Amino acid sequence: MVILGAGSGGYAAALRGAELGLKIALIEADKVGGTCLHRGCIPTKALLHSAEVADEVRESESLGVKASFEGIDMTAVNTYKDGVVGRLYKGLQGLVSAAKIDVISGWGKLVAPDTVEVDGTPYKGKHVVLASGSYSKSLPGLEVGGRVITSEQALTLDHVPGSVVVLGGGVIGVEFASVWKSYGADVTIIEALPHLVPNEDEALSKNLERAFRKRKINFKVGTRFSGVEQTDSGVKVSTEDGKTVEAELMLVAVGRGPATQDLGYEENGIPMERGFVVTDERLHTGVGNVYAVGDIVPGLQLAHRGFQQGIFVAEEIAGLKPAPIVESGIPRVTYSEPEVASVGITEAQAKEQYGDDGVETVEYNLGGNGRSQILKTAGFVKLVREKDGPIVGVHMIGSRVGELVGEGQMWVNWEAYPDDVAALVHAHPTQNEAMGEAALALAGKPLHSHN
Repeated sequence: MVILGAGSGGYAAALRGAELGLKIALIEADKVGGTCLHRGCIPTKALLHSAEVADEVRESESLGVKASFEGIDMTAVNTYKDGVVGRLYKGLQGLVSAAKIDVISGWGKLVAPDTVEVDGTPYKGKHVVLASGSYSKSLPGLEVGGRVITSEQALTLDHVPGSVVVLGGGVIGVEFASVWKSYGADVTIIEALPHLVPNEDEALSKNLERAFRKRKINFKVGTRFSGVEQTDSGVKVSTEDGKTVEAELMLVAVGRGPATQDLGYEENGIPMERGFVVTDERLHTGVGNVYAVGDIVPGLQLAHRGFQQGIFVAEEIAGLKPAPIVESGIPRVTYSEPEVASVGITEAQAKEQYGDDGVETVEYNLGGNGRSQILKTAGFVKLVREKDGPIVGVHMIGSRVGELVGEGQMWVNWEAYPDDVAALVHAHPTQNEAMGEAALALAGKPLHSHN
């Protein structure tokens, strides 16, 4: 197996393939681990954790702990963040080396359906897996540079900006807005769609907006960006409603695009659509023995999706006939304060599928959860079910709720009925109990909530 790209999808395919006795060439122009480990999920979550600690220090007196907030030392924050990344990278390198995977450093290009060329050297494989990942997108005519940055530059800032305009209210924009506000910056988010985190259930979006208003994070939704002018002291951002916002920096967080250009895909007949590689449900491209995984395949651009797809493709190539991955069963988490987590379909999607009368929902307010009270967080768990049928969506908001989505994923993927899961015992006092309470309410026997 020749794998082009060693991010979450590529290295997972390599490790699982090696485990199954395949000989592997793993080609990577940068470092094994890809965007997620080096420039994405891991470093951003390290910043978010330091932001959480900053907020806790500010509020510590209300918990009877005398501490004073002296500010943020970005040099120390970056040392901590880079230390986390470094340790994980070292561990991953050890795994890849122990699995006797050939890592080839350099820019790979598909030159035939069974061959990837790296700096003039061809690597031929019975199977080829395309896993070239994604890049930070911009908008047409919007130049990134100077005081206009992407998430990659935002991760290496050596100071806390006084003020920032965040262009895009999706996951990346919301997470950075959350960090910078905790660090003491003045933040304004501009989002063209009607809500923040627009792909989530509307109830979550509205609750996050309420929480952000309380945190004094400014945002303009349903507002289109029209231009930015760089000045000596910062940026002047204008929107189509004729307003302008001035700030020290502008973060462009308008999503990620598939990294597929100049890699020989189209020349070798790989089916493409808007830059993405088109595959069947078994991740095969329809050309030779060429498969594709991760952010280049249309769908959720999440590290854990790429990881699972990498494992799937290795097992498929080894003849294990794995079950196809169900996209709606992949959990999604936004690690802002508060966190947003979900799995399955939204209430609106469920109504589209089953009709307005074919859907039942319940919301359990975290105000009734002991552990949430102790953590001083607000929010809710919302369950969506097909009427008289299984749970098809689990949606939640509140501090640390990302840790609860694993159980929700099991309910959705195993098509659990509320009666089945309402019988499960949840430890007290945990936020996890909120899942149990929501299930009880959906099963028609609410204890601490009213249906």
